[in-house]
Amino acid sequence: MTESLEAKIARIGNPVDMLRSAGRGSYPFPVPREHTNWRDEQEAWGTTATLFDQSHHMTDIYFKGPDTRRLLSDFGVNDFTKFGPNKGKQFVACNEDGGFIGDAILFGLGDDEFSLVGTPTLPNWIAYNAETGGYDVEVRRDERSSTVEQEGRSTYRYQIQGPLALKIIEKASGGSLPDIRFFNIGTFTIAGTPVRALNHTMTGIPGEEHTGLELWGPVEHGPRVLEAIVAAGEEFGMRRGGALAYASTTLESGWIGLTVPAIYTQESLKPYREYLPGDGYEGASALGGSLLSDDIEDYYLTPWDLGYGRLIHWDHEFLGRDALRSRVHEPHRVKVSLAWNADDAARVMLDGLLREGTRTRYFELPSIPYSTFQYDMVQVKDSVVGISTRAGYNSNVRGFSSLAMLDEAAAEIGGEVVVTWGEPDGGAAKPHLESHVQASIRATVTRHF
Repeated sequence: MTESLEAKIARIGNPVDMLRSAGRGSYPFPVPREHTNWRDEQEAWGTTATLFDQSHHMTDIYFKGPDTRRLLSDFGVNDFTKFGPNKGKQFVACNEDGGFIGDAILFGLGDDEFSLVGTPTLPNWIAYNAETGGYDVEVRRDERSSTVEQEGRSTYRYQIQGPLALKIIEKASGGSLPDIRFFNIGTFTIAGTPVRALNHTMTGIPGEEHTGLELWGPVEHGPRVLEAIVAAGEEFGMRRGGALAYASTTLESGWIGLTVPAIYTQESLKPYREYLPGDGYEGASALGGSLLSDDIEDYYLTPWDLGYGRLIHWDHEFLGRDALRSRVHEPHRVKVSLAWNADDAARVMLDGLLREGTRTRYFELPSIPYSTFQYDMVQVKDSVVGISTRAGYNSNVRGFSSLAMLDEAAAEIGGEVVVTWGEPDGGAAKPHLESHVQASIRATVTRHF
């Protein structure tokens, strides 16, 4: 019998120890690491377009039935008054204490049909409640695959980003591409097959900078659609993006997508932990970074930490509403971009390779986090002021940066902070890490999201 998440926590004794000792490392993207080289693949989304294959790494769960809208409203903080067919939304859910469980893209597929697509945390949570909460909703799972060769997925999914993205799809579609507004869904034809596409972006601030399209359809149509897009992109200099470039897109979009879900402690969530397998995403993902606490709740976040405060719609009842309402006027962390000091970053990178004795933690370029949940300590004058998460190198700016959540007083543009890089125990608890010492990296707040 498969061990549940609840049983695994009880056996190990502490969810922090469970996640800190997990050996999976960073979140996998089972596509080729590079199609050409990750530097040109990064730069293409700023000058022409980059095409990513998203057909494998995300969990898709489909919901259909007369209670779908009620299910959404009961668990999402969002406004659903105008949501329906051919609409998209960044869906956000919390626990009863207002702790952030997860987010995913919500696709409106029909009057009573939608899908959630993303890392497994939120799709799993909504599927559990659909199945156990008395909702008249049918649930169908399309699980993420661990390899490109793994069969069984029902949908292909491609993402094209960059200033020439729409021109390329216009050509591939033979002129059938309609005008699709931001976070709306349109239908057109590529290679003689119907294609649906959501207008959104992964490489710029959503709705403010250049956009892109997420295209999907039946998996059997995927190869010919891909072939047509690649052919159409040749004259525009489009690049195909691999796993390395894909993992670094968040540095520009500001999306912090891999966070500790607030599910491990509340007594009311014990049935959910008993429902989840211990070897699933929630029980086997690795927690790492210099921020160290024995209390898993110190790693929990709120919607405000992630820039989602603007998405909270108070005019409906949803799980966590009262708890969030009580915290509206409290100080909240601000989601920012930190530009890392070039000399410090270069020193740490070289010390990870050339230093005599114990090294610093190696930078895996371009995306350098070594854990699924990366939580690095940010300080000002030895006081902890926040958390640095997704980090890496961006060839478009020729520099290192990270996404962080900082106390308001430390989040002013131009403010200087220090990021601590590396494990407190030097990597002893993680077999996939080399022994290392921690290093300090100066950084400057350059952007709010």
